[in-house]
Amino acid sequence: MQNEKLRNVAIIAHVDHGKTTLVDQMLKQGGVYRENQETVERVMDSNDLERERGITILAKNTAIQYGDTKINIVDTPGHADFGGEVERILKMVNGVILLVDAAEGPMPQTRFVLSRALELGHRVIVVVNKIDRPDQRIHEVIDEVLELLLDLDATPEQLDSPMLFCSARQGVASYSPDVPGTDLKPLFDTILSYIPAPEADLDQPFQMLVSAIDYNEFVGRIAIGRVERGVLKQNQEIAVCNYHDPDAPAKKAKAVSMYEFQGLGKQPITEATAGNIIAMSGIGDITIGDTICAPECVEPLPFVKISAPTMEMTFSVNDSPYAGREGKFVTSRQLRDRLFRETLKDVSLRVTEIDGATDAFNVAGRGEMSLSILIETMRREGYEFQVSPPRVLYRTIDGKKCEPIERLVADVPSESVGAVIEKLGSRKGDLIEMTPVGSRMKLEFLIPARGLFGYRNEFLTDTRGEGIMASVFDSYAPYKGDLSRRNTGSLVSFETGESVSYGLFNAQERGALFIGPGVKVYEGMIVGVSPKQEDITVNVCKKKQMTNMRAAGSDEALRLVPPRKLSLEQCLEFLADDELLEVTPESLRMRKTILNHEKRMKATHGGKKK
Repeated sequence: MQNEKLRNVAIIAHVDHGKTTLVDQMLKQGGVYRENQETVERVMDSNDLERERGITILAKNTAIQYGDTKINIVDTPGHADFGGEVERILKMVNGVILLVDAAEGPMPQTRFVLSRALELGHRVIVVVNKIDRPDQRIHEVIDEVLELLLDLDATPEQLDSPMLFCSARQGVASYSPDVPGTDLKPLFDTILSYIPAPEADLDQPFQMLVSAIDYNEFVGRIAIGRVERGVLKQNQEIAVCNYHDPDAPAKKAKAVSMYEFQGLGKQPITEATAGNIIAMSGIGDITIGDTICAPECVEPLPFVKISAPTMEMTFSVNDSPYAGREGKFVTSRQLRDRLFRETLKDVSLRVTEIDGATDAFNVAGRGEMSLSILIETMRREGYEFQVSPPRVLYRTIDGKKCEPIERLVADVPSESVGAVIEKLGSRKGDLIEMTPVGSRMKLEFLIPARGLFGYRNEFLTDTRGEGIMASVFDSYAPYKGDLSRRNTGSLVSFETGESVSYGLFNAQERGALFIGPGVKVYEGMIVGVSPKQEDITVNVCKKKQMTNMRAAGSDEALRLVPPRKLSLEQCLEFLADDELLEVTPESLRMRKTILNHEKRMKATHGGKKK
């Protein structure tokens, strides 16, 4: 039996192809807002960081009523670091809307999420978005999408997927690229006619797979998933089991409160039936992949294991001379609690305590982006700590040391192709495909994940800011040999104090500075970058000596070059292996691990003599 009054659909796409904007318009045209209600753009990106960066970090659920059918929509992240979310969300739905930018065409993440959807046998509605872009190339993009479907071994039915043409910003969709649409009615009608209604077997015992987790300070963890079969009533006894842990006894629990999604909010319900996507609170240590079922019929559902993290960083208590001045939470206990609390929400994150160190923790995640977002979130909450440079996690496969390899796609102007290929070649990247796209070139590489550390800035310089680069985890491959992390050195402060113009004027001849006058610095803090390969110590606190001689021109104003202000990601990319980043709510300071100049010299030169 199918529940014809219900459709469950996920929107999948590469980052910045317009998923959240399309959901906005679907909500508006699905009657979620009142006529005169003020609305915000990208309403689903509820988190400050999501709004600032223009990316979706966490998958969000919403629902609209179209005619007498309820459509549950899941807005998924497009960034590769949050790909773990997408794989799991696809378990909740019966079909997907694949969004492709009319100018950029299919990108690495498009390939990744589409292959997952096809493996699950989902029906796909292809939507070519941003058809109002001046540089759109709709007909070429249609061919690229069909090539991608062929490449991913789509079934004949999936190859025959309906294709719509849409501008999410204007809220219009049409069946043909040459006929402009007036609203999103073609999209809603295609969802109803093409996406199958969920199976609803009401007579069987209750069963539900947890595909996402929400967290709330008041009720703890909230399990979100689709009811596979049966009916669940409020306060009913339930059992929790896991497919990957068959020997563990099922945990007993109670369905304390249940909610269904309605528009932008959740609505309490007393009964949930098969096919619907619901949220449930009251089960303490529930996690993604658990199956909630009736106690008399404990049957765990199979589930994709969450892919293991590929890189990690060490988070430690701040021990710089300025420690504890700006943050609210500075102790190792507070840092430990906060990191372990994050693992309740983000299941692709792993936190481990380091043997013998009470104030440092290894935090492993899917990529630099996911870890930098955690750092920025903690910083805004008032935490103060230090992080090490990111490092990749190696695996031993068949007795060989293997490392994570990324599939990188770079879309660059034709004149920059040589520089990009040369730089990525020196970072052990293998060029596997080159395709001309108009006056630009699309390059595809397989490159070790560590080869991409610190590359983004160089890439933007080489392509004069016009290049687009995106990567997604591909596989593990044998270790490809040593790589040099950085070919520049650091300018390191020689003493503790406040930077002054005279000292900075003398230091700027040695390299580019990161700080201006009047900044508190300490010995061992990094104040700039040196073009040479070795570090240079500079005294930015040095004041001009007063003399009793007055000469014409001796007191002329000193001209300082404006300092380079680095963002959090740029700081993480800049760090060398013997450096740390001090993160406080107000400042980001890069520093040497060993602050004292003499001790640092002994450590480096002592190491060389051995």
